[in-house]
Amino acid sequence: MKEKATADVRCYMSLGSNMGDREENLKTAVRLLRDSGRIRNIKSSSLYETEPVGYDDQDDFYNICIGFDTDLKPLELLDLSQAIEKELLRVRTIKNGPRTIDLDILLYGDRKINTKRLMVPHERMFERAFVLVPLSELTDIDCEIPSDKSVRKLRKFTF
Repeated sequence: MKEKATADVRCYMSLGSNMGDREENLKTAVRLLRDSGRIRNIKSSSLYETEPVGYDDQDDFYNICIGFDTDLKPLELLDLSQAIEKELLRVRTIKNGPRTIDLDILLYGDRKINTKRLMVPHERMFERAFVLVPLSELTDIDCEIPSDKSVRKLRKFTF
């Protein structure tokens, strides 16, 4: 008997980069998500330049948020995200430190997930203007946006 396909879920993800060609890193990550064949109907926020949070001795980030439909289960989406980070040479040496790419699952439909590997909604998204400002371009998010760090809109983001 053939297993029933999982229905698509609308998800939102935050992407950031502050090493190398920041914009190209973001474009490559979005292309790799799309090319997986499991991510569809991708919509992107504008491109933002933001000050680092948590560890200030590093370059500013380029950030975007994307919304997409997927039939991946939450941990499968996390595995795909981490595989893309690895492919783009993300190294985790300093907490909140510089990185070629960072992919964070923000929302997975309306599900709440709290496991050792994954927390959705993302546990710190409501503290981060660099997440909430671009996310607010894609979906209604009812929250106060922090103003402690600079988040500057640069232009439309295309991939």
